[in-house]
Order: sequence, then structure tokens, then C-alpha cells
Amino acid sequence: KKSEQELKDEEMELFTKYYMEWKGGRKSSNTSYTNIPRFYYRLPAEDEVLLQKLREESRAVFLQRKSRELLDNEELQNLWFLLDKHQTSPMIGEEAMINYENFLKVGEKAGPKCKHFFTAKIFAKLLLHNDPYGRISIMQFFNYVMRKG
Repeated sequence: KKSEQELKDEEMELFTKYYMEWKGGRKSSNTSYTNIPRFYYRLPAEDEVLLQKLREESRAVFLQRKSRELLDNEELQNLWFLLDKHQTSPMIGEEAMINYENFLKVGEKAGPKCKHFFTAKIFAKLLLHNDPYGRISIMQFFNYVMRKG
């Protein structure tokens, strides 16, 4: 038979062994933090001329791309014309309204720059809860496009 001290030592040894296996196994299975992409890059110093020029050029290209995505005056006028042409009666006071079916028709005719505004999510966001016909205000939608576009 083993003495009480030998049993305690054996128990401690087994505990340490299993604990280290568990701790080691857990550590290796949770390495997701090593796959996090880098999101911060320091600004180039004054003496790093090439990096500064690269940063300026990439910013200019980004702003040009964003500028091309914006609707110009002619495209906004065309959008307003299409919305007005496809309005759904009856009006609420002076407010012209449009239903979802006509909203989608306008989205097809409005052009590629406007396409991302004609989604069910945006229609639902602007939906008037007090309108029994399930319509949105044309003016409210146009103002939304002006703000977000």
C-alpha cells in the first residue's frame, strides 16, 4: 500500500499533467488573434518623401472615385422627373407619394449610379406608418438621396 504522502504526490502529479495538457491544448486552439489583419499604419515622417507622395496620390484617387459616384445635377433632375412621373395617387396634402412597385420601376430607369438607393431596406426606412397604402414620400426619398449620395 501507498502512504498518504505518496497518494498526495501522485494526485498532484496527475493534476499538473492534466492541467498542462488542458492549458496547452486550449492555448493552441484559440489562435484567432494571430489572424487579425493590420488596420493601423503610421503616418510617414517628413523625411520619407516617397511615402508621403504615395499617401497623397492614393487619397486623391480615392476622392476622385467617390466624386464619380456622386449624382450630378442632370442625374438629380432626371431622378426627380422619374419620381414625379411614377407617383402614386392620392396625394397627402401637397405631398406626392410613391408605392413600392413604382419605386422599383423608377429604380430600373434611373441608371446605375442610383441603383443602390432603390432597395427594400431604404423603402422600409422611409415608409410612412400613417399611410394606409404603404407608400413613401417622393420628397423625403429625394432628400435622402441628396444627403447620402
